[in-house]
Amino acid sequence: MTALLALDTSTENCSAALLRDGRILERSELAPRRHAELILPMIESLLAEAGIARRALDAIAVGRGPGAFTGVRLAISVAQGIALALDLPVVPISSLAALAEDAPPDPHSPILAVIDARMGEVYAGAFARTADGRVEPIAAEWVGPASLLTLPEHTPWTVVGSGWAAYREAIASRLAAPPRFADGARYPQARAVARLAEFELAGGHGVAPEQALPVYLRDKVALTLEEQRGR
Repeated sequence: MTALLALDTSTENCSAALLRDGRILERSELAPRRHAELILPMIESLLAEAGIARRALDAIAVGRGPGAFTGVRLAISVAQGIALALDLPVVPISSLAALAEDAPPDPHSPILAVIDARMGEVYAGAFARTADGRVEPIAAEWVGPASLLTLPEHTPWTVVGSGWAAYREAIASRLAAPPRFADGARYPQARAVARLAEFELAGGHGVAPEQALPVYLRDKVALTLEEQRGR
């Protein structure tokens, strides 16, 4: 059976999970600015609880973003470091997909995963569940002002993520009907990264550590004063 270590530090939440023999152990803490302090102890705690050494791992899964620049870089760096040391593949997973994966299962409601991207913007991804319950994208991941969010013609939506808490009214104005379910207090979790990565790994989609790259969607942390005036 696969032993898969997963981590995600793409948002304010820091989490690690170990999937082994179909069982998931996890550590998760809402701890802004403490990810670098927490992630390695979380990993060691999981391995100790499972009673396995790092060399017993088969792969490393990582939330590859989008999300906070520093957090995404941290997760990728830790995943690459462990994988290089152990000669293991890495399975990069969209943090938006992980957020959607943890949404309440409802085969009749597509999922809008939205992460607060600051500066009045959201990272957004639209997903639907397959017959076996996994999520798959139904539109390209996007970053931009919540008021300009464009969605496929589906109704009603399930909406999850900090973007809903930050820009509820703007996002609601882009929906054809009120959400079936909405929760702005949810974050990408390593347990969901692990579940999605297990399927990807079985399909041979692991990559060499140096090929596990972050996805930011935007390449600028701040707007210039001129750009701000133009908005």
